[in-house]
Amino acid sequence: MGKKVLVVDDERLIVKGIKFSLVQDDMEVDCAYDGEEALEMAKKTEYDIVLLDVMLPKLNGFEVCQMIREFSNMPIIMLTAKGDDMDKILGLEYGADDYITKPFNILEVKARIKAIMRRSSRKAVVEEKKKIFEKNGLKIDCDSRRVFVEQKEVRLTAKEYDLLELLAFHPNKVYSRENLLNIVWGYDYPGDVRTVDVHIRRLREKIEKNPGEPVYIHTKWGVGYYFQD
Repeated sequence: MGKKVLVVDDERLIVKGIKFSLVQDDMEVDCAYDGEEALEMAKKTEYDIVLLDVMLPKLNGFEVCQMIREFSNMPIIMLTAKGDDMDKILGLEYGADDYITKPFNILEVKARIKAIMRRSSRKAVVEEKKKIFEKNGLKIDCDSRRVFVEQKEVRLTAKEYDLLELLAFHPNKVYSRENLLNIVWGYDYPGDVRTVDVHIRRLREKIEKNPGEPVYIHTKWGVGYYFQD
């Protein structure tokens, strides 16, 4: 069965072009032209990936991304017309998995989609083996990709979860930001190491009682990050 993709952009020609290209690769494509419509569609269908423009009527892309993250970890790629770093960082702050700057090459879009889907497929195979991690009030259920702190569930984005699982299952091993970027985002990811810093900060805000004095994820200054055993 083809993968399901939601394409969200108020420029209908862009949507038409992306849809035409993805359908050629046997993907099932739904389209939305404003933020409210996109949110409603995401509530009704668990998409394999969402391509989400930042500048949208009714609700902007950041708002839509943040609202989707309240009920789903479906992968989201932000489409931004600005090459400005702040837009990219904001997208990651709101829970996006990746971003592409307009104007883009459709081959790049397809390559990013396929890279995310490959990683999702590999994770699905690994997750068939049930794994439970528990330490100092933190519980990671790898089978369901759910995380609990003091028995309360914490909602993480796909990348936040991947980072936490990797670090937790390799306690005291220090990973450089470059290593984490390559392992979690893939060697073909064009972003930089600030992506890792943003996700680590968000992860700490969600799982640590005091993010400024972390219990779980520590910084090895000048080297990288590690999970304290």
